[in-house]
Amino acid sequence: MSEKIFIFDSTLRDGEQTPGARLNREEKLELARQLARLGVDIIEAGFPISSPGELKAVQEIARQVKGPVICALARAVKGDIDAAWEAIKEAERPRLHVFLGASDIHMKYKLRKDPELLLEQAVEAVKYARRFADDVEYSPEDATRAREEYLCRVIEGAIKAGATVINIPDTVGYAVPEEFGALIRRLREKVPGAEKVIFSVHCHNDLGLAVANSLAAIENGARQVECNINGIGERAGNAALEEIVVALRIRQDHYPYHTDINFGEIYRTSRLVSKLTGIRIPVNKAVVGINAFAHSSGIHQDGVLKDKRTYEIIDADLIGGKAAQMFLTARSGRHAVKNQLQQLGYTLTEEQLESLYHRFVELADKKKEIFPEDLEALVFDHIFAAEPVYRLDYLQTVSGSRSIPSAVIRLKCADDSIIQEVAVGSGPIDAAYNAINKIVGLNIKLENYQLNAVTKGRDALGEVAVKISYQNKTILGRGTSTDIVEASVKAYLDGVNKLLKINGYNNYNNG
Repeated sequence: MSEKIFIFDSTLRDGEQTPGARLNREEKLELARQLARLGVDIIEAGFPISSPGELKAVQEIARQVKGPVICALARAVKGDIDAAWEAIKEAERPRLHVFLGASDIHMKYKLRKDPELLLEQAVEAVKYARRFADDVEYSPEDATRAREEYLCRVIEGAIKAGATVINIPDTVGYAVPEEFGALIRRLREKVPGAEKVIFSVHCHNDLGLAVANSLAAIENGARQVECNINGIGERAGNAALEEIVVALRIRQDHYPYHTDINFGEIYRTSRLVSKLTGIRIPVNKAVVGINAFAHSSGIHQDGVLKDKRTYEIIDADLIGGKAAQMFLTARSGRHAVKNQLQQLGYTLTEEQLESLYHRFVELADKKKEIFPEDLEALVFDHIFAAEPVYRLDYLQTVSGSRSIPSAVIRLKCADDSIIQEVAVGSGPIDAAYNAINKIVGLNIKLENYQLNAVTKGRDALGEVAVKISYQNKTILGRGTSTDIVEASVKAYLDGVNKLLKINGYNNYNNG
């Protein structure tokens, strides 16, 4: 039997640190459930000390998500460790993950402490964490730029203090594969007690080498890989989970290892992360990009029609992508919609299905064909929309080369009262947003606007993602419609409802 590689998913922690990718508690919980279905071994659910909301979100994941180890991150500080343990103590299998800088540049300029004092701090932090959890991971931050002699001493101290996993982070994506693999091999050979722990790696993609570095580490004895769905993360992102696991699967002749990943859930997980974070998947993204199985060259098309192996080394069925080839029409009944949802991996209650079906019919009346991507967009819009304080009741906009852009917005409040406002703007969408701001009585700022066509054609469903900010809060809103102005308004209103929910207001209306 081949050796197992443990997959440590940090999408909910490091991935969420991607600018604009903030998730609310319900979204984090839904994604954690999907990661469990995907079959990851460890879910790093968050950094609990960062905020009360983060602690509660991690706590809910620990309570509700079964199967994977649930891990929480903490600096080598007692307060952080206390918060992390409070968040995960009810998990079926909890893990504390402690980190502290190890490179000279981090110790001198960020931590501003003597290396020997920091070594002692690391050891004491691991000892303290072991008071709570039997499973403790330690990470010497910026390890690839640390002095190797010092790094060995820190790792030795952490192992003696009770660490069960030693993670070697390439925090700034500085390493190259041959160098990184050799480092992992030397650490395993030189550090006393190395055989007692699992060696892990956490690679960033600043030089585009995160996946290659992770694979090189596996070849040299690392048995845990930390990675994120779609490779999202700070700066240039992290090692992409789907690329690592598929590479191990396809090239078993070179990598004699296995994972417990449910490959059929890769496509759905990738799409879910993209929808919830608002971060688009590049069309040429390895494994999950929409062009990953597309062929435009006549020579390639001819070869694929004769034998897919001529130009495809990955079967789309492997990652659960086949469902994207099917479509529904206005004549499709509830059973057909339910069946398509099941093929996409979604199980809805009868009440949810009935509500979704009405929205499906409305969309089908506007489009000739409803593709799985359209149906999936409706699911996200239906399940993940904020519990509304305001609902769109009526929308009318005016624009043109010789007219002043304006909008009439009528919203229905939670108590069924109606509020209507008129506003002008630089365009119809800006005017609509100004009208909504007048209704809620807040000066909300639009930070980012993104419009995507869910499918092809003139009748394509438009999907809008907006990032709005108010005071110190930044919120992501989403909306879909065949009318891009309506989709834009729905997205903005989704963000506004989330903002109101976070602040605990039923409605703001003029303060």
